[in-house]
Amino acid sequence: MPLTLFEPFRGVFYTPFYAAHALDAYGAEGVDVQMVTSGADATVSGLIAGDTDVTWGGPMRIQYTYDQQPDCAVVSFCEVITRDPFFVIGRESRPDFQMSDLMNVRFSSVSEVNTPWLCLQEDIRRAGLDPAQVDRTEGKTMAENDAALRVGKFDAIQIFQPFVEQLVADGAGHIWYAAASRGATSYTTLSTLRGTLDSKRDQMLQMTRALYRTQKWLHKTADVDIAAAIVEFFPDLPQQTLAACITRYKSLGLWGANPILPRDGFDRLQASGLSGGLFKTGATYETCVDNSLAHEVIAADPPSM
Repeated sequence: MPLTLFEPFRGVFYTPFYAAHALDAYGAEGVDVQMVTSGADATVSGLIAGDTDVTWGGPMRIQYTYDQQPDCAVVSFCEVITRDPFFVIGRESRPDFQMSDLMNVRFSSVSEVNTPWLCLQEDIRRAGLDPAQVDRTEGKTMAENDAALRVGKFDAIQIFQPFVEQLVADGAGHIWYAAASRGATSYTTLSTLRGTLDSKRDQMLQMTRALYRTQKWLHKTADVDIAAAIVEFFPDLPQQTLAACITRYKSLGLWGANPILPRDGFDRLQASGLSGGLFKTGATYETCVDNSLAHEVIAADPPSM
């Protein structure tokens, strides 16, 4: 019986997940995984409704769900993206960027998902500033932000890859801040329900093992070869640009070396959701995270894909 795995949306920062499919890592571990693109809103709700067995997505949404449904029993068990994949891109070069610079520019944040702004506003707070004082436009898509930056409507925007490489290559944008540089911020994990983790533990273990083997492959493989392996997931993106995106993300330490979800990454994400008002309490690390499968596969030390 195949497992259904919900993909929230297509994004280059999800490269390890696409590599696992491209390399047939799940098949190599004896588990049949069917990926379905669900939309970000359906990742956690799909688990609770029984529409999917597993999902990948952000622990921020899980924290919010626990605030609304304390008995939801959603648990993350395999971290893959361990840092924030978003960037602040400015129209002019600013190599000495400080958070205070955002207080004096026209800025447009990401609208497709809320985690990027929640994390950035926490960065602003930790710099001793008030994020409410930023001249921020909300509601624009990343494609709209890209176009607006090019014509000078905004001084800076918040986006992810491949917009970053395209703007930089065109000379139309400059990297002010790579959010990954703040350090551990648990961004994307495999998640399921506690009951599913118990009843289908062997299959969840196989998935975790497959992703760990993919992580090993990712960190030892040339970026151009990674791009070649996953290019089918990005048919409209030139392979050279895809490789450049991968190079930048890898250099920022975006992708974990193993599937453990560390407490410091969880804590930073939770602090961002709390200070940004997304949820009032969320849930504890022990409630939201189960690293037992990750520890088991690391101890087994399976070969790279």
